[in-house]
Amino acid sequence: MSERSDAHRRHLVDDVLAWWAANGPDDIHGGVLTCWDNAGTRLVSDHKYTWSQGRWAWLTARVAVAAEQGLLDVDAGWFREQSARTAEFVRDHALFSDGTTAFVTTRSGEPFEATAGAGLHTSVFADLFAALGFAGVAPLRPDEGWGELAEEMLVRSACAIESGRFRSDPYPVPAGHLSFGLPMILVGVGEQVHRATGSAAAAAIVRDAAGEIEEHFLDGDDIVEMPATGNGDPDGLLTRHRTPGHVLEALWFLHHARDLLPGSELAQPSRLAGIALHALDLGWDDAYGGLLRYVDRDGGAPAGARSDDPYERLVVDTWDTKLWWPNAEALYSTALLAEAAAEPRLAEWHARLRDYTVGTFPEGPGREWTQIRNRDGSPLEKTVALPVKDPFHIARALLMLVELDTKPGREALGHGTGEEEGAR
Repeated sequence: MSERSDAHRRHLVDDVLAWWAANGPDDIHGGVLTCWDNAGTRLVSDHKYTWSQGRWAWLTARVAVAAEQGLLDVDAGWFREQSARTAEFVRDHALFSDGTTAFVTTRSGEPFEATAGAGLHTSVFADLFAALGFAGVAPLRPDEGWGELAEEMLVRSACAIESGRFRSDPYPVPAGHLSFGLPMILVGVGEQVHRATGSAAAAAIVRDAAGEIEEHFLDGDDIVEMPATGNGDPDGLLTRHRTPGHVLEALWFLHHARDLLPGSELAQPSRLAGIALHALDLGWDDAYGGLLRYVDRDGGAPAGARSDDPYERLVVDTWDTKLWWPNAEALYSTALLAEAAAEPRLAEWHARLRDYTVGTFPEGPGREWTQIRNRDGSPLEKTVALPVKDPFHIARALLMLVELDTKPGREALGHGTGEEEGAR
């Protein structure tokens, strides 16, 4: 095990997973409690967001597998149980008969409206993260129908997105624009459902979503977060803004799914490396280090004509914050693509990101990260998307870095060509 891998493994096991194991699980009702303040010192609510429950179900399943493979020194059985209990909580309390989910429930599992009058189901992203969680538990409990349920939810969600009949709270897609987040999540979740089930439908959804990215979002080495369509303003702030962390996360989704993308330029490591370098150049903060949340297509603060869209206000108000997830995702994506594309510039970027991230976010021994920070790295007590402390991006990135470093000749998660292990 390399020194880098050992550092990632120890931080994952001794700090990040240790904190969540001590503070997250709901031993009474199942699932995980995520509504902690930014520092992780105070539980501000016991509400359960389906978005987070699905992510936790997937993560704990993957940790269990890694422990059984000897990569992590944790109790695999405990993490298996966490995954199953969380998946069962979502299935039994948040899943509706039409394959959609409640956005949020009480601690005991009673769905309620996050916003009065908005209804119980408000986000296709919550549906897809539930499907991801079910796909995670499927290989651990292959005779309980989890894979089939994950596939059904994925297909329903993809159809809703294709038809335009979907909701995407907390930030609806602005009128006159497409959203990169939709095909991106279909690639990421679809690939995982396919690995768990061998589903041809899931593989087709991944191919279609990658084709959508190529056709509507890819412009040279640039990925446009919200391209204008219809009456959208092609030079407005929404069209001009970029989300570097989203791009870098999507690139490893695509690389993991490359065996499902025959003939696609997005299956080529060198092509993905060029896109990654562009996103890093745009997103890096030369003043303080780290990745900015949003930037203009020409770099710096987002610019362009404004409307009064809620998402646009989010971009303007938080563009220069430093968040846990873009920097964690960039750590893994740069390491993965530096190796896959033999690109030394990405190796240099990985070292720069690692120095910044390790020096900025972790809270110390036995603790997690202060996930939301100001531009200068100081803590910022502010809600980002959901009022939760996220249990997903940090642990997932660290786990995949360990797997990448400790499995010579194999891609992270055993998903190099789809031939090494098949569905599991």
